[in-house]
Amino acid sequence: MLLAIDIGNTNISFGVFKGNRLIKRFDIPTKGYSLKKLKEKLGKIGIDEVIICSVVPDAAKILEKDLKQWLGKQSYNIGKEIKVPIRNLYRKPKQVGQDRLVNAYAGIRLYGAPLIVVDFGTAVTFDVISKRKEYLGGMILPGLQISLDALAERTALLPEIKLNRPKEFIGRDTQNSMLSGIIYGFASLTDSLVKRIKEKIGRNARVIGTGGNIGLIAKYCKTFDKIDKDLTLKGVNLIYNK
Repeated sequence: MLLAIDIGNTNISFGVFKGNRLIKRFDIPTKGYSLKKLKEKLGKIGIDEVIICSVVPDAAKILEKDLKQWLGKQSYNIGKEIKVPIRNLYRKPKQVGQDRLVNAYAGIRLYGAPLIVVDFGTAVTFDVISKRKEYLGGMILPGLQISLDALAERTALLPEIKLNRPKEFIGRDTQNSMLSGIIYGFASLTDSLVKRIKEKIGRNARVIGTGGNIGLIAKYCKTFDKIDKDLTLKGVNLIYNK
C-alpha cells in the first residue's frame, strides 16, 4: 500500500493506492493538520511506502517527522529523493513547483500530449506540455478565494464572503455581484487563455481540469476535455511505480 500525499497551501490531500487503484482519499486543512486527525482519517490501513509532493516546506517537515514516528518509515519527497521524469524547459527549472511537474507527468501518462493542465487550487495554474512531452511552462494567477479576499481587504465597502456558486449571472446584490464576477470572470479567462495556448502548441491539445475548486468552476467553462480532481495524487503514484 502506498500513501501518496499532496501538501498544498489550503489542504493536504491523502490517497492510499493499491497498485494503480485509489482505494481511499481524504483531505485535512493544512493549517489544521495533526497526527491525531491523520490517524482518525486513515484508520487501520497498513502502509508500506509514503511519498510526499509539497509546496509548503514547513508542513512537509512536520508530516515527515510524524510519519516516521508513527509508521517507522522514511518518507520519499518528490523534488528531493525523487525527480519527476519529465523534460523541464523552464528557464530556471528549480522554480517550478513540484505539484505542477507531477500534474504534467500524470497528464501525459493518462491523457497524452500536447496537453494543458489547469489547476484551480489556492492559486490557479496553467501548465503547458508540448507534443514531444516537454514541460514548456505556463501561467500563475490568484485563486478564487484569494481574489474574493483581496476585494474585501482592499476596498472600504465590499464584505468578506465565502466562495460559492453565484445565484445569477447579473448580480443584483453585492454578494452575488462579487461571486458572479469571480466565477464567470475566471471561467471566461480560462476559456480565453486555453484558446491562445492552443494557438501556440496545437489545437488538438487536450485540456484537463484539476484542483480543489475545479468542481465549482468547471460547469462555467467550455474548454475542459476531462476533469480529474485526483490528478496530482495519481501522478505521485505513477512516479512511485516508475
